[in-house]
Amino acid sequence: MAQRKRQLVSDELSEAALQLLALKGFDAVTIDEIAATAGVSKRTFFRYFASKEDVVVQFLADMGTGMRVALASRPIEEQPSVALRHTVWVSMAACADHSDRALRVVQLILRTPALRARFLERQDQWRDDLAAELAQRLGLDPDTELYPQLAAGMALTAFDTVLQRWSGSDGAEDPAELTDRAFAVIAPALDAVE
Repeated sequence: MAQRKRQLVSDELSEAALQLLALKGFDAVTIDEIAATAGVSKRTFFRYFASKEDVVVQFLADMGTGMRVALASRPIEEQPSVALRHTVWVSMAACADHSDRALRVVQLILRTPALRARFLERQDQWRDDLAAELAQRLGLDPDTELYPQLAAGMALTAFDTVLQRWSGSDGAEDPAELTDRAFAVIAPALDAVE
């Protein structure tokens, strides 16, 4: 019950922040305004989030965990390009399923330097997680082999490119088709694992 309440408060804060930020822009919104809009104190805000940036990036934070889980669940005999395309698509599909809200958040992140920097920090962690999963799947030593980090980096570059194209088109471009196109470009390199 406590966990559920915590999730509800976190969701309220995120929703309040996203509405305000979409309306006024990142720099114009204060933490006090976010807390007031969500009906909580500033102190409560800081129990859930370290900063204004974290409120927004939290929306996409679970994607990294989701990617690693998605990759781990793929058939072991599957080519790396197929497994990684599916992994990226799981996150893109999550965006597409909440397209209006996700589109606002993605646009906010990509257009706000402080948020973009925080998002790229998160992606560094995702790359390490995906690389560790790839190394394990392929029986490679992540400390000596270059492939796991490079492959994870290529997959996340594809993810980032698809996010940018999708958000740049105001959601008009199909994220599934963009993902397929991106992976068609990088598949030969991904499947060249020794």
